[in-house]
Amino acid sequence: QVQLVESGGGLVQPGGSLRLSCAASGIIFTRSVMGWYRQAPGKQRELVARFIGIGSTDYTDSVKGRFTISRDNAKNTVYLQMNSLKPEDTAIYYCNALFSSGIVYWGKGTLVTVSS
Repeated sequence: QVQLVESGGGLVQPGGSLRLSCAASGIIFTRSVMGWYRQAPGKQRELVARFIGIGSTDYTDSVKGRFTISRDNAKNTVYLQMNSLKPEDTAIYYCNALFSSGIVYWGKGTLVTVSS
């Protein structure tokens, strides 16, 4: 059974930091393209960061220089380090695993709230 389980969300003040984790099980982790997406209230889900090749990453413009995606293949885990958080970063953050077959798996999400 495939599972992607996000953790690390919470309430943080503007300018603060959080690190999200996504633990994967039931998949061949190293064969997947992993990414983070988010969905703010009343908005569509959008890409935040993803791996696009060996050693290559892609970020949405609004988080460049503030967020960093990384992975630990030994732990089947993907991380999203979020620094200098802004209120507009408030959203549910979802982990995503994409395979070359076109199959996509999603986690259930973790809520990040940036507020003073």
